[in-house]
Amino acid sequence: DTRDIPPRRTREPGGEGLMLLLTRGEVEELLDPDELIDAVGQAMADLSAGRASAPARVAATIAERGAITAAMPAWVAGLDALTTKLVNVFPGNAGGPYETHQAVIVAFDPANGRPSALMDGAAITALRTAAGSALSARLLARADAGVLAVLGTGVQARAHLLMMPRVRRLSEVRVWGRDPTKAAQLVAAVASELPARAVATIEEACDGAGIVSASTHATEPVVRRALLAPGTHVTSVGYNVSGREVDAETVRDALLVVESRETIVLPPPAGANDIAWPIRDGLIDASHIHAEIGELVAGVKEGRTADEQLTLYKSVGNAVQDAAAASLVLAAARARGIGREIDLD
Repeated sequence: DTRDIPPRRTREPGGEGLMLLLTRGEVEELLDPDELIDAVGQAMADLSAGRASAPARVAATIAERGAITAAMPAWVAGLDALTTKLVNVFPGNAGGPYETHQAVIVAFDPANGRPSALMDGAAITALRTAAGSALSARLLARADAGVLAVLGTGVQARAHLLMMPRVRRLSEVRVWGRDPTKAAQLVAAVASELPARAVATIEEACDGAGIVSASTHATEPVVRRALLAPGTHVTSVGYNVSGREVDAETVRDALLVVESRETIVLPPPAGANDIAWPIRDGLIDASHIHAEIGELVAGVKEGRTADEQLTLYKSVGNAVQDAAAASLVLAAARARGIGREIDLD
Protein backbone atom coordinates (compact mmCIF):
# COMPACT_ATOMS: atom_id res chain seq x y z
CA ASP A 1 0.00 0.00 0.00
CA THR A 2 1.64 3.23 -1.16
CA ARG A 3 -1.20 5.65 -0.30
CA ASP A 4 0.79 7.31 2.50
CA ILE A 5 4.03 7.51 0.52
CA PRO A 6 4.76 10.96 -0.96
CA PRO A 7 4.26 11.26 -4.73
CA ARG A 8 7.14 10.37 -7.00
CA ARG A 9 9.68 13.15 -7.39
CA THR A 10 11.76 13.75 -10.47
CA ARG A 11 15.38 12.81 -9.83
CA GLU A 12 17.41 16.00 -9.88
CA PRO A 13 21.14 16.18 -10.65
CA GLY A 14 22.95 15.40 -7.44
CA GLY A 15 19.88 13.80 -5.87
CA GLU A 16 21.70 10.55 -5.24
CA GLY A 17 19.88 9.98 -1.96
CA LEU A 18 16.59 9.21 -3.70
CA MET A 19 15.53 5.56 -3.72
CA LEU A 20 12.74 4.22 -5.93
CA LEU A 21 10.01 2.09 -4.31
CA LEU A 22 8.14 -0.43 -6.47
CA THR A 23 5.16 -2.48 -5.31
CA ARG A 24 4.34 -6.01 -6.35
CA GLY A 25 1.71 -4.80 -8.79
CA GLU A 26 4.18 -2.41 -10.37
CA VAL A 27 6.85 -5.10 -10.63
CA GLU A 28 4.39 -7.43 -12.36
CA GLU A 29 3.34 -4.65 -14.74
CA LEU A 30 6.92 -3.75 -15.62
CA LEU A 31 8.45 -7.21 -16.03
CA ASP A 32 8.14 -8.48 -19.60
CA PRO A 33 8.18 -12.33 -19.59
CA ASP A 34 9.94 -12.74 -22.94
CA GLU A 35 12.63 -10.21 -22.07
CA LEU A 36 13.05 -11.96 -18.72
CA ILE A 37 13.83 -15.34 -20.29
CA ASP A 38 16.55 -13.73 -22.40
CA ALA A 39 17.95 -11.72 -19.47
CA VAL A 40 18.09 -14.81 -17.26
CA GLY A 41 19.95 -16.57 -20.04
CA GLN A 42 22.51 -13.77 -20.24
CA ALA A 43 22.93 -13.75 -16.45
CA MET A 44 23.48 -17.51 -16.33
CA ALA A 45 25.99 -17.31 -19.19
CA ASP A 46 27.85 -14.57 -17.31
CA LEU A 47 27.86 -16.70 -14.17
CA SER A 48 29.33 -19.73 -15.95
CA ALA A 49 31.93 -17.56 -17.69
CA GLY A 50 33.08 -15.88 -14.48
CA ARG A 51 31.62 -12.49 -15.37
CA ALA A 52 29.17 -12.57 -12.47
CA SER A 53 29.44 -13.07 -8.73
CA ALA A 54 26.80 -14.85 -6.64
CA PRO A 55 27.97 -16.61 -3.47
CA ALA A 56 26.16 -19.65 -2.16
CA ARG A 57 22.91 -18.75 -0.44
CA VAL A 58 23.11 -18.34 3.32
CA ALA A 59 20.13 -18.56 5.63
CA ALA A 60 19.03 -18.45 9.22
CA THR A 61 16.66 -21.20 10.30
CA ILE A 62 13.42 -20.49 12.14
CA ALA A 63 12.99 -23.98 13.55
CA GLU A 64 9.70 -23.23 15.26
CA ARG A 65 8.13 -22.47 11.86
CA GLY A 66 10.13 -24.86 9.70
CA ALA A 67 11.18 -21.73 7.84
CA ILE A 68 14.30 -19.92 6.66
CA THR A 69 15.33 -16.34 6.01
CA ALA A 70 18.03 -16.07 3.35
CA ALA A 71 20.30 -13.47 1.78
CA MET A 72 21.22 -13.57 -1.93
CA PRO A 73 23.62 -10.88 -3.24
CA ALA A 74 24.70 -10.75 -6.88
CA TRP A 75 26.72 -8.77 -9.40
CA VAL A 76 26.19 -9.35 -13.14
CA ALA A 77 28.66 -7.41 -15.27
CA GLY A 78 26.86 -7.91 -18.58
CA LEU A 79 23.67 -6.37 -17.17
CA ASP A 80 25.43 -3.80 -14.96
CA ALA A 81 23.23 -5.14 -12.15
CA LEU A 82 24.10 -5.11 -8.45
CA THR A 83 21.40 -6.44 -6.13
CA THR A 84 20.65 -8.25 -2.92
CA LYS A 85 17.51 -10.24 -2.26
CA LEU A 86 16.23 -11.01 1.21
CA VAL A 87 13.82 -13.92 1.04
CA ASN A 88 11.79 -15.79 3.65
CA VAL A 89 10.44 -19.27 2.94
CA PHE A 90 7.58 -20.17 5.29
CA PRO A 91 6.03 -23.48 4.10
CA GLY A 92 3.35 -23.17 6.78
CA ASN A 93 1.84 -20.25 4.88
CA ALA A 94 0.51 -22.61 2.21
CA GLY A 95 -3.27 -22.40 2.02
CA GLY A 96 -3.40 -19.23 4.11
CA PRO A 97 -3.51 -15.51 3.32
CA TYR A 98 0.26 -15.24 2.81
CA GLU A 99 2.39 -16.93 0.17
CA THR A 100 5.17 -19.28 1.21
CA HIS A 101 7.84 -16.98 -0.28
CA GLN A 102 8.12 -13.39 0.96
CA ALA A 103 10.92 -11.25 -0.42
CA VAL A 104 12.32 -7.82 -1.18
CA ILE A 105 15.13 -6.87 -3.55
CA VAL A 106 17.43 -3.89 -3.16
CA ALA A 107 19.14 -2.63 -6.29
CA PHE A 108 22.35 -0.62 -5.87
CA ASP A 109 24.10 1.88 -8.11
CA PRO A 110 27.01 -0.18 -9.50
CA ALA A 111 29.14 2.96 -9.75
CA ASN A 112 29.12 3.80 -6.05
CA GLY A 113 27.09 1.18 -4.18
CA ARG A 114 24.28 3.50 -3.07
CA PRO A 115 20.79 1.93 -2.81
CA SER A 116 18.84 2.99 -5.87
CA ALA A 117 15.63 0.93 -5.60
CA LEU A 118 13.62 -1.25 -3.25
CA MET A 119 11.13 -3.56 -4.90
CA ASP A 120 8.88 -6.48 -4.13
CA GLY A 121 10.81 -9.70 -4.55
CA ALA A 122 8.05 -12.31 -4.37
CA ALA A 123 6.82 -11.71 -7.92
CA ILE A 124 10.38 -11.61 -9.21
CA THR A 125 11.23 -14.88 -7.42
CA ALA A 126 8.28 -16.64 -9.04
CA LEU A 127 8.81 -15.27 -12.53
CA ARG A 128 12.61 -15.54 -12.74
CA THR A 129 12.43 -19.16 -11.51
CA ALA A 130 9.89 -20.07 -14.16
CA ALA A 131 11.92 -18.13 -16.72
CA GLY A 132 14.89 -20.37 -15.93
CA SER A 133 12.74 -23.45 -16.46
CA ALA A 134 11.44 -22.04 -19.74
CA LEU A 135 14.99 -21.29 -20.82
CA SER A 136 15.94 -24.90 -20.09
CA ALA A 137 12.98 -26.12 -22.14
CA ARG A 138 14.01 -23.87 -25.03
CA LEU A 139 17.49 -25.40 -24.91
CA LEU A 140 16.69 -29.02 -24.01
CA ALA A 141 13.09 -30.04 -24.72
CA ARG A 142 12.25 -31.76 -27.97
CA ALA A 143 11.05 -29.37 -30.65
CA ASP A 144 7.74 -31.26 -30.81
CA ALA A 145 7.18 -31.31 -27.04
CA GLY A 146 3.54 -30.22 -27.01
CA VAL A 147 2.22 -31.81 -23.83
CA LEU A 148 3.12 -30.13 -20.54
CA ALA A 149 2.58 -31.75 -17.14
CA VAL A 150 2.63 -29.37 -14.18
CA LEU A 151 3.09 -30.99 -10.77
CA GLY A 152 2.04 -28.52 -8.10
CA THR A 153 -0.63 -25.86 -7.76
CA GLY A 154 1.09 -22.92 -6.06
CA VAL A 155 2.62 -19.66 -7.21
CA GLN A 156 5.45 -21.41 -9.05
CA ALA A 157 3.03 -23.67 -10.91
CA ARG A 158 1.12 -20.62 -12.12
CA ALA A 159 4.36 -18.91 -13.17
CA HIS A 160 5.41 -21.97 -15.16
CA LEU A 161 2.06 -21.96 -16.94
CA LEU A 162 2.81 -18.37 -17.95
CA MET A 163 6.35 -19.02 -19.13
CA MET A 164 6.36 -22.43 -20.83
CA PRO A 165 4.05 -21.48 -23.73
CA ARG A 166 6.64 -18.87 -24.70
CA VAL A 167 9.17 -21.53 -25.70
CA ARG A 168 7.01 -24.41 -26.95
CA ARG A 169 3.65 -24.64 -28.71
CA LEU A 170 1.47 -26.54 -26.24
CA SER A 171 -1.43 -28.69 -27.42
CA GLU A 172 -2.28 -30.00 -23.95
CA VAL A 173 -1.53 -29.00 -20.36
CA ARG A 174 -2.19 -31.32 -17.42
CA VAL A 175 -2.15 -30.04 -13.84
CA TRP A 176 -1.81 -32.31 -10.82
CA GLY A 177 -1.80 -31.36 -7.16
CA ARG A 178 -2.37 -33.06 -3.84
CA ASP A 179 -5.48 -30.92 -3.42
CA PRO A 180 -7.82 -31.52 -6.40
CA THR A 181 -9.69 -28.31 -5.62
CA LYS A 182 -6.55 -26.23 -6.02
CA ALA A 183 -5.69 -28.02 -9.25
CA ALA A 184 -9.15 -27.23 -10.61
CA GLN A 185 -8.84 -23.60 -9.54
CA LEU A 186 -5.49 -23.23 -11.26
CA VAL A 187 -6.85 -24.74 -14.46
CA ALA A 188 -9.83 -22.39 -14.33
CA ALA A 189 -7.47 -19.42 -13.94
CA VAL A 190 -5.63 -20.25 -17.19
CA ALA A 191 -8.48 -21.83 -19.17
CA SER A 192 -8.83 -18.84 -21.48
CA GLU A 193 -5.14 -18.96 -22.36
CA LEU A 194 -4.18 -22.65 -22.36
CA PRO A 195 -5.73 -26.05 -23.24
CA ALA A 196 -5.41 -27.12 -19.59
CA ARG A 197 -7.16 -29.76 -17.50
CA ALA A 198 -6.77 -31.07 -13.97
CA VAL A 199 -5.82 -34.72 -13.53
CA ALA A 200 -6.22 -37.01 -10.54
CA THR A 201 -2.83 -38.72 -10.49
CA ILE A 202 0.82 -38.07 -11.23
CA GLU A 203 0.73 -41.06 -13.57
CA GLU A 204 -1.98 -39.43 -15.69
CA ALA A 205 -0.13 -36.12 -15.71
CA CYS A 206 3.18 -37.59 -16.88
CA ASP A 207 1.85 -40.15 -19.36
CA GLY A 208 3.51 -39.25 -22.67
CA ALA A 209 4.27 -35.67 -21.60
CA GLY A 210 7.10 -33.95 -23.45
CA ILE A 211 7.78 -31.57 -20.55
CA VAL A 212 7.22 -32.28 -16.87
CA SER A 213 7.51 -29.24 -14.60
CA ALA A 214 7.56 -29.87 -10.86
CA SER A 215 7.19 -27.12 -8.28
CA THR A 216 6.22 -28.74 -5.00
CA HIS A 217 7.31 -28.88 -1.36
CA ALA A 218 7.38 -32.68 -1.51
CA THR A 219 9.51 -34.74 0.83
CA GLU A 220 9.08 -37.85 -1.33
CA PRO A 221 9.72 -37.68 -5.09
CA VAL A 222 6.84 -36.69 -7.32
CA VAL A 223 9.04 -36.98 -10.43
CA ARG A 224 9.57 -40.74 -10.84
CA ARG A 225 11.65 -42.38 -13.54
CA ALA A 226 9.12 -45.14 -14.19
CA LEU A 227 6.49 -42.56 -15.19
CA LEU A 228 8.57 -40.59 -17.68
CA ALA A 229 8.26 -41.22 -21.41
CA PRO A 230 11.37 -41.42 -23.59
CA GLY A 231 12.53 -37.95 -24.58
CA THR A 232 10.89 -36.12 -21.67
CA HIS A 233 12.40 -32.88 -20.43
CA VAL A 234 11.99 -32.41 -16.67
CA THR A 235 12.22 -29.11 -14.82
CA SER A 236 12.33 -29.22 -11.03
CA VAL A 237 12.30 -26.14 -8.81
CA GLY A 238 10.90 -27.68 -5.61
CA TYR A 239 12.90 -27.23 -2.43
CA ASN A 240 12.60 -29.06 0.87
CA VAL A 241 15.41 -29.45 3.40
CA SER A 242 13.88 -32.76 4.51
CA GLY A 243 13.34 -34.44 1.16
CA ARG A 244 13.50 -34.25 -2.60
CA GLU A 245 11.21 -33.77 -5.57
CA VAL A 246 13.02 -35.96 -8.14
CA ASP A 247 13.89 -39.62 -7.59
CA ALA A 248 17.46 -40.87 -7.87
CA GLU A 249 16.73 -43.01 -10.93
CA THR A 250 15.63 -39.95 -12.91
CA VAL A 251 18.78 -38.10 -11.91
CA ARG A 252 20.90 -41.13 -12.85
CA ASP A 253 19.36 -41.61 -16.29
CA ALA A 254 19.04 -37.99 -17.33
CA LEU A 255 21.31 -35.53 -19.06
CA LEU A 256 21.63 -33.31 -15.98
CA VAL A 257 21.83 -29.51 -16.23
CA VAL A 258 22.03 -27.16 -13.24
CA GLU A 259 22.56 -23.49 -12.49
CA SER A 260 25.90 -23.95 -10.73
CA ARG A 261 27.98 -27.09 -10.32
CA GLU A 262 29.53 -25.64 -7.19
CA THR A 263 26.35 -24.88 -5.29
CA ILE A 264 24.00 -27.67 -6.39
CA VAL A 265 25.92 -30.31 -4.40
CA LEU A 266 26.04 -28.27 -1.18
CA PRO A 267 23.68 -28.94 1.73
CA PRO A 268 20.53 -26.82 1.95
CA PRO A 269 19.88 -23.93 1.78
CA ALA A 270 22.37 -23.63 -1.10
CA GLY A 271 22.11 -27.02 -2.79
CA ALA A 272 19.55 -29.69 -3.68
CA ASN A 273 19.00 -33.02 -1.99
CA ASP A 274 17.80 -34.29 -5.38
CA ILE A 275 21.41 -34.21 -6.57
CA ALA A 276 23.40 -34.43 -3.32
CA TRP A 277 21.70 -37.62 -2.11
CA PRO A 278 22.38 -39.75 -5.23
CA ILE A 279 26.02 -38.63 -4.97
CA ARG A 280 26.06 -39.52 -1.26
CA ASP A 281 24.57 -42.94 -2.02
CA GLY A 282 27.10 -43.67 -4.77
CA LEU A 283 24.57 -43.79 -7.59
CA ILE A 284 26.34 -40.96 -9.43
CA ASP A 285 29.27 -38.66 -8.81
CA ALA A 286 29.68 -34.95 -9.41
CA SER A 287 30.96 -35.59 -12.95
CA HIS A 288 27.43 -36.73 -13.85
CA ILE A 289 26.44 -33.06 -14.02
CA HIS A 290 26.59 -32.50 -17.77
CA ALA A 291 26.46 -28.72 -17.85
CA GLU A 292 25.49 -25.47 -16.26
CA ILE A 293 22.63 -23.85 -18.11
CA GLY A 294 24.84 -20.85 -18.79
CA GLU A 295 27.21 -23.13 -20.69
CA LEU A 296 24.33 -24.23 -22.92
CA VAL A 297 23.35 -20.60 -23.53
CA ALA A 298 26.92 -19.75 -24.53
CA GLY A 299 27.29 -22.85 -26.68
CA VAL A 300 30.18 -24.15 -24.57
CA LYS A 301 28.30 -27.40 -23.92
CA GLU A 302 25.91 -29.33 -26.13
CA GLY A 303 22.36 -30.06 -25.05
CA ARG A 304 20.05 -32.84 -26.23
CA THR A 305 21.63 -35.15 -28.78
CA ALA A 306 18.77 -37.62 -29.37
CA ASP A 307 14.97 -37.54 -29.38
CA GLU A 308 14.81 -40.41 -26.90
CA GLN A 309 17.16 -38.73 -24.41
CA LEU A 310 15.84 -37.87 -20.94
CA THR A 311 16.89 -34.38 -19.83
CA LEU A 312 16.65 -32.77 -16.38
CA TYR A 313 17.08 -29.17 -15.27
CA LYS A 314 17.31 -29.00 -11.48
CA SER A 315 17.04 -25.46 -10.15
CA VAL A 316 17.59 -24.15 -6.65
CA GLY A 317 17.52 -20.50 -7.71
CA ASN A 318 20.48 -18.22 -8.18
CA ALA A 319 20.88 -14.59 -7.21
CA VAL A 320 22.00 -13.57 -10.70
CA GLN A 321 18.48 -14.38 -11.88
CA ASP A 322 17.07 -11.89 -9.37
CA ALA A 323 19.61 -9.31 -10.55
CA ALA A 324 18.56 -9.88 -14.16
CA ALA A 325 14.88 -9.42 -13.34
CA ALA A 326 15.47 -6.40 -11.11
CA SER A 327 17.54 -4.68 -13.81
CA LEU A 328 14.66 -5.05 -16.28
CA VAL A 329 12.14 -3.76 -13.77
CA LEU A 330 14.26 -0.76 -12.81
CA ALA A 331 14.97 0.23 -16.41
CA ALA A 332 11.29 0.01 -17.33
CA ALA A 333 10.23 1.95 -14.22
CA ARG A 334 12.59 4.79 -15.03
CA ALA A 335 11.54 4.86 -18.67
CA ARG A 336 7.84 4.96 -17.79
CA GLY A 337 7.99 7.08 -14.65
CA ILE A 338 6.49 4.38 -12.42
CA GLY A 339 7.13 4.12 -8.69
CA ARG A 340 7.67 6.42 -5.73
CA GLU A 341 10.92 7.97 -4.57
CA ILE A 342 12.04 8.53 -1.00
CA ASP A 343 15.03 10.46 0.26
CA LEU A 344 17.51 8.38 2.25
CA ASP A 345 19.64 11.38 3.21
